[in-house]
Amino acid sequence: MKPGFEVVIGLEIHVQLLTRSKMFCACRNVYGAAPNAHTCPVCLGLPGALPVLNKEAVRMALSLGLALGARIQTKSVFYRKQYFYPDLPKGYQITQGPVAVVEEGSVTIAGDPEVRGNAAPIAIRIERAHLEEDAGKSNHERSDTATYVDLNRAGVPLLEIVGGPDLRSANEAYDYLKALHRLVTFLGICDGNMEEGSFRCDANVSVRRTGAAAFGTRVEVKNLNSFRHVKMAIEHEAARHIVLLEKGESFTQETRGWDADTGETKSQRTKEAAMDYRFFPEPDLPALTITQDEIETVRRALPELPEARRNRFIREYGLTDYEAGMLLQSRGFATYFEAVAKAANGKQAANWMLGEVSRALNETGREIETLGLDAAQLAELIQLVEAKTINLNTAKEAVFPRLLRGEGTPRQIAEKQGLAQVSDRDTIETLVQEVIRAHPEQLAQVKAGNEKLKGFFVGQVMKAGKGKVNPQLVNEILEATFDH
Repeated sequence: MKPGFEVVIGLEIHVQLLTRSKMFCACRNVYGAAPNAHTCPVCLGLPGALPVLNKEAVRMALSLGLALGARIQTKSVFYRKQYFYPDLPKGYQITQGPVAVVEEGSVTIAGDPEVRGNAAPIAIRIERAHLEEDAGKSNHERSDTATYVDLNRAGVPLLEIVGGPDLRSANEAYDYLKALHRLVTFLGICDGNMEEGSFRCDANVSVRRTGAAAFGTRVEVKNLNSFRHVKMAIEHEAARHIVLLEKGESFTQETRGWDADTGETKSQRTKEAAMDYRFFPEPDLPALTITQDEIETVRRALPELPEARRNRFIREYGLTDYEAGMLLQSRGFATYFEAVAKAANGKQAANWMLGEVSRALNETGREIETLGLDAAQLAELIQLVEAKTINLNTAKEAVFPRLLRGEGTPRQIAEKQGLAQVSDRDTIETLVQEVIRAHPEQLAQVKAGNEKLKGFFVGQVMKAGKGKVNPQLVNEILEATFDH
């Protein structure tokens, strides 16, 4: 951020809930079906069709509210939000208001030291999280002369999480979005797929002079379908505001879209005010009433939350804060790690998960659940290395790829391929002497103080031993040789 200015950011996050059916009807809530395959009179807004609230969506909203430490409203009502667009068949959206089922929670992230002076934890307010139904989807790309409308998404359950204007940089917005993404996926209420639109975000951005009390003119930026784009769009929009402010130009509140191809925001429309939506109570739905017993039932069913799991990983497995955080990249990844760690060395399990396993996931584009590697097999591979049955290089380069191809258990692969580690001292000493005799010039340089060439000799001995010799013994014998 340019000195003399401060950016103020608040995110509105739409979380598509993982219910089997839509918010107010029995149509399937599923992505990727043929256009308009999952519709009925209710989600099409046909005359006389009456909505019925999805109980599971309410349970999911409660679980998020409890995880955020928020206030659960035991009574809330639904309103009609009026606007006209081709993918909104009723001409209005059913949403909660003015009271939401979840209000006044918070998410803790590390502050951005560039704007706050340090990285101390800060609590970002959650003003509310309210239930509503999604609109359909307009497709403008199939034709130059027509817009096609798919109403499969119309009526899908959403939780809109409205964050307070507490973020002060694009980095903080990125971390906050990541924290909420991790939370909703760990709770199992959303799959978190941003490309499919099940976790999407709008950013409210304004800029003011440093020290000013009043907020600047707010712009809402839409079409943000990745964490990287959220960060880029905020940085671009803040810079645009600063240029206008320095020129003394005024501008109005508006909605802008992010164009990932150009790396710019583009004006879409002037920002609506609440009066433009003509809110009024939904006459076909009674007030939502939640009992204390229902709240406690949901509380008891909550899984271990991400921050609690991070702290436990650090405590139980001796991990760094960074390692524990990386292992929480998804609920499945964290669960898989723990299954390996319980059967093998926890620190080594983390090294493998963040090293070879992550590399395999990136190369194949798979998730941990579909990688095809059983946690017990990875644990066995780690145990073979710990027992010095095979060395680490052999495990990574020869056994692990075969494991992924399904060629047997780690022990079976090691035995079949003759990969057992050579730990016989006499055998390794023979290899060391052969390498030493073959490289007298390099040996002289090592004895003259060139420490870097020691690695050269280690590599040559490992090569001579076809990668199967015990590297610890190799280093030990070489050091003794260099000292003579």
